[in-house]
Amino acid sequence: MTAPAHSARTLEKARRLLCSLEDFIRDSLTKARERGAGDFARISAVTAADTIYRIDRVSEAAILDWFGRRWPADWPVELVAEGLGEDAPVTFPKGVPVERTAWKCILDPIDGTRSLMYDKRAAWILAGLAPQRGARNHLGDIVVAAMTELPTSKQWRSDQISAIRGRGPRGIVAEAVDCRSFHRTRRRLVLRPSSARDCRHGFASLVRFFPEGKALTAEIEVSLWRTLYGSAASGSPVVFDDQYLATGGQIYELLSGHDRMLGDIRPLVFAKLGLKTALVCHPYDICTSLILEEIGGVVETPFGGPVRAPLDTTSPVAWVGYANPALARAIRPALRRVLKRHLRVS
Repeated sequence: MTAPAHSARTLEKARRLLCSLEDFIRDSLTKARERGAGDFARISAVTAADTIYRIDRVSEAAILDWFGRRWPADWPVELVAEGLGEDAPVTFPKGVPVERTAWKCILDPIDGTRSLMYDKRAAWILAGLAPQRGARNHLGDIVVAAMTELPTSKQWRSDQISAIRGRGPRGIVAEAVDCRSFHRTRRRLVLRPSSARDCRHGFASLVRFFPEGKALTAEIEVSLWRTLYGSAASGSPVVFDDQYLATGGQIYELLSGHDRMLGDIRPLVFAKLGLKTALVCHPYDICTSLILEEIGGVVETPFGGPVRAPLDTTSPVAWVGYANPALARAIRPALRRVLKRHLRVS
């Protein structure tokens, strides 16, 4: 079955559906936390994609409930999500063969689980929708994307951002949702990525969350800044660092103007070191890069090519995001040289 024609009405309906799904997941998790429903940090399972915690199980139940009751029956869809479909594909209407689905929805119910389950920092729900092309589907096929903030317990606001491919900045819908209100009142959210042409006295960094590969990644980053800006003779830092333990959170920092460049080169570093680990970015983590691209930012591989990872939960993804094209043009050549030197790649 082919996906419905990509009319403006169809794509807008799809965008609203993803936002509704994410509203439901956020509210389900918030209510479970308020009820004190179990220990969110307890490990439930370990999969090929990641460690699954109790908080993930709460979100999975919400996802299956919502799709079972609210996804249009005339839009058969395959759901690709962490923790789901380990034994067999998950489709809606339930049980429809994958080859008869029109859409593929890739979803990360909680990007930033570890921060949220300890109530340290907001996490994100991420979703992308692509016409079904089976195993040929890749990140570039996504036509609609949405991301919704999962707030900490002391946080009253949840930001939600969605976009349709090809519409540009005017097609982005960004709202701040008041989670204190029973009706979840919303107001328009203005997003302005940085217009800076370099990273001096701004935030920019490469991902190094965990001990594995941290030393080499830091060495590469130091080399990059020295190549671009030299050493800070005064001792004052030239570039500031912030490690947001969520790819969706990193995309948000670029969207909001907080960060100028962010990159995740873990797959390259681990390959160089001969490490085999699942602790890398996967396609479901970066499925909302469409939003940054539509607002005028750049998302690409560390060497400058398009990110074309398959729509699955296990493929490693290395990527770099820039707040604007001028930053990409300024940093990309130096990053390529530094990576080639440190990773010994041609």
